[in-house]
Amino acid sequence: MRKLTMMAALAAATVFAAPAMAGSPEGHFQVKVLGTAVLPDGKIDSVKSVDTTTTLGGAVAALASPQTKANDNVVPTLALEYFFNKTFSVETICCFTQHHVNGAGDLASTELVDHVLILPATLTAKAHLDTGGPIKPYVGAGPALFLVFDEKPGATAAALGIDKVKMSNKLGVAAQAGVDIALGDQGFGLSLDAKKYWMRPTASFYEGDTLALKTRHKLDPWVLSAGVSYRF
Repeated sequence: MRKLTMMAALAAATVFAAPAMAGSPEGHFQVKVLGTAVLPDGKIDSVKSVDTTTTLGGAVAALASPQTKANDNVVPTLALEYFFNKTFSVETICCFTQHHVNGAGDLASTELVDHVLILPATLTAKAHLDTGGPIKPYVGAGPALFLVFDEKPGATAAALGIDKVKMSNKLGVAAQAGVDIALGDQGFGLSLDAKKYWMRPTASFYEGDTLALKTRHKLDPWVLSAGVSYRF
């Protein structure tokens, strides 16, 4: 997290200090440095398979309502945007977000997946409302690919014999809405943005080489951002 924050700060300093980039609120390129709250759901959407001969599989199969929840996180984010004209643009974001998946319902107080690192590769097409003033709202939508790294069994899963957990990469969609606010005519501005993702990744828990449990999860995070922008 510290490295990501330093990288975002360095990028912001580089962009906003560069005199060679002639800033303009009508420029074709826009860079945003944002603080972003990632608010996932994480509920079990379905149990795909369970091996009751394993300790974890048998324990989950015996429960009436096993459930899970992913924790929220706040991360720095970079957004890069290209404007075709005043109305249409495309945007991509860059960030990593780290989460844990813990039990809820009959699984309350259990730790199932630890340290899930996600790269939410997202590309949205955006339509902007030209109000004739500095405040310009927009909406957008597009594909998103969640790439998952470095997931580990949580303490409870490990205690039940799980020595490997794998969460799937997943392709989904994102919708967004927000507003850009120009601060003068030098290209600087403020940005508020909200994205909703629809994602259904799977989590596979292994006891040795045996697949003990496979669940599909309603990840579906809200991603709320606010920060500064530079258009040129």
